[in-house]
This record gives sequence, structure tokens and C-alpha cells, in this order.
Amino acid sequence: MDQRPIRRDTVLVVDDEADSLRLLTDTLEAGGITVLVATSGAAALDLLGHVVPDLVLMDAVMPGMDGFETTARIKANPKTAHVPVIFMTGLTESEHVIEGFEVGGVDYVRKPVNVHELLARVRVHMGHARAVQASTTGLDATGRLMMATDTRGFLLWCTPMAEQAINRVEPGWSKEDAQLPVALRSTVERLLTRKDARGASVRLEQGDSALELVLVAQYRENEVLIRLNELNPQVDVARLQARLGLTDREAEVLLWISYGKSNNVISDVLSISPRTVQKHLERIYEKLGVETRAAAAAIAIKSIGQ
Repeated sequence: MDQRPIRRDTVLVVDDEADSLRLLTDTLEAGGITVLVATSGAAALDLLGHVVPDLVLMDAVMPGMDGFETTARIKANPKTAHVPVIFMTGLTESEHVIEGFEVGGVDYVRKPVNVHELLARVRVHMGHARAVQASTTGLDATGRLMMATDTRGFLLWCTPMAEQAINRVEPGWSKEDAQLPVALRSTVERLLTRKDARGASVRLEQGDSALELVLVAQYRENEVLIRLNELNPQVDVARLQARLGLTDREAEVLLWISYGKSNNVISDVLSISPRTVQKHLERIYEKLGVETRAAAAAIAIKSIGQ
């Protein structure tokens, strides 16, 4: 029988009022949640330098550094940017609610807090954050070059393969840096201004190769999912031929499949009919022993990266 301890959810409560802290701590602990406490924005940031909780409950109005500035700093730090922040406010003015969302808050509750409503909101947002983290981990495992930015082009997260690709554009860069390299950020900004939205792409030329950015989806209000394709067709086609036993044309088709392109797009790129693309794809499936486009693309990505 597995005797390993089960990890409890952890919430950081930031509030300068002792009575409020006591109520919130008792409520969360009664719900099986581990509680961390900070009585100021500065104390919260210091604590976050040592431990990253699953969620932050943030008092909006505090002396010194208020909840809005504290949250802005949390979101500016790549190590804590993913942590959901719920504001607590006794203020009724809509501009304070708007300001909370603008600095990165995901929700707000009114003071005095309804404990049942609070627990429900905390669990919903922790569940959502956990699902996003699981998706990111899954992308890491498949070797995908994926990243997410906010709508201004600031990096929120990226997979290891994407980090390596960006590092080839800007040697020495890492995802721990607060911003994307200038050349890449300007490319992201161009992508986000495209009106055709999902599926739109832009390229950052790099000599004989290019880094293509494809807008996959905007799946949260302020989070945009982008796929990166390192385009070096001649080299990659040769690798696929040698490693997978494909013909030149089959390797070309599979390469563009791995770039996430549809049969119609591949037809235009290679100047062959969509029907011919599909025939090549069927032979590729047979040679690779797979049945789906995604499986063939995964094999191609792994082969190119070896």
C-alpha cells in the first residue's frame, strides 16, 4: 500500500487585518487547504521568493504596497506568473474591480467574505490552473515547441523545446528572463495584430532558415497559445529520409505535416494536388506504422530533433 503523503493544496492569504486573516485561515484549513499568511505586499513577495502556492487571496487595499501593485509584480515574475490571484475588496467602485483584472487577477470576492462562496471560487480557480499546468506538462513530454504570451506579447510560459529554439535566436536567453528577446517579441506583436486570428502565422528570418510563429488559440482572456516551427526544409527533409526510410516527396509532406500545415497548404507549398498529398500521407502512415496525422507528426518531430 502506498504510504506517501498526499500533497495538499496551498493558498497564500495576503491581508493586513488580523480578524480577516483569522476567518480566512480557519475557512481554508477547514476545507483541507494549507494556508500561508502575509500581512503586506512586501511580505508576500518575499515569501513567494521561497515557495510558490497554488493560489493567492489578495486584499486589494493595504498600507504601503497595495494589492494591485503586489499582483502586478507577481505576474511580472515568470516563476509566479501562472499562480491565480483572487482579489478581496470591500470597495464597490467598478474601477477597482477593473484594475484588479488589468493587473492579472482572475476573480474577486466582496468583503465581508461569504466563506462558502470563497471556497467554491478558490477550488474552481485552482482546478483550472492545475489543468493548464497539466496541459503544459503534456506538451513538454511530446517535445512540442509551444509558448503562451499575454495579449501584449509578454511570455507566460514555454516548453523546453521552445526555450531551446528561442535560445538559438538569442543565445543566452532563458524562460527565466522577464521578456522575450526584442526580435521575437516584435514578431509576436505582429502576429497578435493579425485579423485572421487562429491559424495566422508570421516568420522571423534567420539566414537560410526561419522561425515561424503560429497563433493556435486565445484560450483565456489574456493568454495566447503560440506554436513555434523551426523551418529549415532542406536539412530536415534529409534527416527524415535517412532516419525513416522515406522518399524525398514523402519526407517533404511529413515535414510540413510536422509544421502543423493542412493538406491544402502543403499542396500549395509543394505544387502538387491535395489528393496527391493524401496519397503520400497514406504511404507515410504505412511506413511508420501509425494511423493518425498527430502520431506521424510526433515521430517526425522526434526524428528531426535527434
